[in-house]
Amino acid sequence: MRFGVMEDFRNPIEWRRPFPQFYREILGQIKQCEDLGFDNIWLTEHHFTDDGYNPSLMTTAAAVAMKTTTIRIGTFIVILPYQHPVLLAEEVANVDILSDGRFEFGVGQGYSHWEFDALCMNRSERGTRTREGIRLIERLFNEEFVTFDGKFTQVKNARLSPKPVQQPHPPIWIGARGPKATKKVAEMGHHLMATLGPDPAPLYLETLKENGKNPSDYNVAQLRMVYCAETEDQAWSECQEHLFHLLDFYRDIIEEAGDAEGDTEMGKTLTKPEDLRDSILADIFMIGTPDQVSKKMEKFASEYHCTDFILNSQFPGLAPEKGTRALEMFAKDVMPQFQKQ
Repeated sequence: MRFGVMEDFRNPIEWRRPFPQFYREILGQIKQCEDLGFDNIWLTEHHFTDDGYNPSLMTTAAAVAMKTTTIRIGTFIVILPYQHPVLLAEEVANVDILSDGRFEFGVGQGYSHWEFDALCMNRSERGTRTREGIRLIERLFNEEFVTFDGKFTQVKNARLSPKPVQQPHPPIWIGARGPKATKKVAEMGHHLMATLGPDPAPLYLETLKENGKNPSDYNVAQLRMVYCAETEDQAWSECQEHLFHLLDFYRDIIEEAGDAEGDTEMGKTLTKPEDLRDSILADIFMIGTPDQVSKKMEKFASEYHCTDFILNSQFPGLAPEKGTRALEMFAKDVMPQFQKQ
């Protein structure tokens, strides 16, 4: 499998560093990931958060393109309902040009009720908006002039200029957690992005076959929380407060959205960071020594279909030098055992 690193640029108040300094440090970490042999950097977005969760994803992607030379740069994910599809297509083309064809275009429908409410948008329309936006963006990539009369977006003789470097366009990924959304990804013929919760890959692969598509032509990305240190105690002591902050942010919005089985019960037994190590989530997370993480990777590889494994190791508020050290240990002591040859 290929290996990528998630970066969300979250800078919580309780551990806050000046944002210019923090962004420089994370960009330096990204460059180190390239030097360590990781295949991808994946960027993610949210909006209106206390910790500054990266709200300007494509701007950040352009900065990463300028900082690196070989590593691929992806979005996990752009929340498509918030974007004008034409303007987003132009930004995708721009980043693909700046990176000389290294961009991976991942989108999703979003789920945060806080964000949809703040933007005065009807969340029940998110799936329809996403599918319509993808159709329009694909046409802009593939056609010279596009006239489109959608429910949410209308354009007349719109032209994408310049076009992306990758032809016919950068790879398109769609994030999905629930069965309905997963089937739609396969029916549309795009790569799948998955995160915690029931594995959507079996349904995705089955639906690809039902629609006459060859599953070997498609990729499945799986995101996991991973942290390596010299001892298990050190790993947990360094990351548990920051991992708890990460989970606490998602707990409310994921439970409220209820997109996947088990979401409404997420983390109800977790009241403090120390609870994590003995919780059911500890079986899912890969926290510990490189040897312990390797054993968890072996179990993961036997149970999940995954072409692209994505590590989240730079937890919110964690000192970047610690996150970089954890990624270095994984790259040197774990990753070679599982890399695609």
